[in-house]
Amino acid sequence: MRAVDAVIAQRLATNVPLIGQVAHYIISAGGKRLRPAMLLLVANALQYKGSRHHDMAAVIEFIHTATLLHDDVVDESTMRRGKPTANESFGNPASVLVGDFLHSRAFEMMVETGNIRVMQVVAAGTNIIAEGEVQQLLNMHDASLGEQGYLQVIRSKTAKLFEASTQVAAILAGADAAQERAAAEYGQALGTAFQIIDDVLDYDGAADEMGKNVGDDLREGKATLPLIAAMQRGTAQQAQTVREAIEQGSTAQLTQVIEIVRATGAIEVARQAAHGEAERAIAALAGFPDNAYTEVLRGLSERLLQRRS
Repeated sequence: MRAVDAVIAQRLATNVPLIGQVAHYIISAGGKRLRPAMLLLVANALQYKGSRHHDMAAVIEFIHTATLLHDDVVDESTMRRGKPTANESFGNPASVLVGDFLHSRAFEMMVETGNIRVMQVVAAGTNIIAEGEVQQLLNMHDASLGEQGYLQVIRSKTAKLFEASTQVAAILAGADAAQERAAAEYGQALGTAFQIIDDVLDYDGAADEMGKNVGDDLREGKATLPLIAAMQRGTAQQAQTVREAIEQGSTAQLTQVIEIVRATGAIEVARQAAHGEAERAIAALAGFPDNAYTEVLRGLSERLLQRRS
């Protein structure tokens, strides 16, 4: 990760001071660096001998950071990782344009690998992420969204970059087709579990732990799995309360909605869904070499279920 940080610092160099200022602000804001870490772990688990995984881990972090910058503008978010968002600090135009810079720099670096398969996977992945973002926009304030529609969005919007990270690592390592598919499945499953838990924490966490405002999802009119489960399991009146909150995008009834989510067992339903995805991730590692890196990848799945931020 220190090598990745060195690549990030080097490739953020630009003659436009504002780009560096905004990019450094969000990249240094205390993120988990989970996607680049997974790329490094999978590459090492598959016994990769080289340094391109450092470059590609930086590429993945740049793409992720670009999507965060754009997401926060679209969602009108004011807090991320316990700090004001970049759009709150620098304004929407700077956030959007610096996000564009990070995307273009990531693709410039990706081309330098000279690996067409890497380019195909990342290019296709970023396209699917964009589709997921647009689909989520269309789903805003739609209380009729079901679990399958919800999963389709998070597998595109969130899990796809996890999947691309682990699949690229396998490609760099020269893995066979079966291991490449397994690496991709591991990333998709872990990314799906990660997002489900993130959505759970909006109704089962505290702002000081999460680094964002509790109730942001409800304010944005997002029908996430805890709300979907609550509407399915609650009384007609409880379901109506949640439905109206989603449709109106109002946090006026946030306390009542949280109580309904907890009382109906929706938190447990969502956590169980995340557990199933984590188990799928662990199962995907069955064909990996038995080494310390593979063991850490298994442990990541277990630890993710316990996250509070």
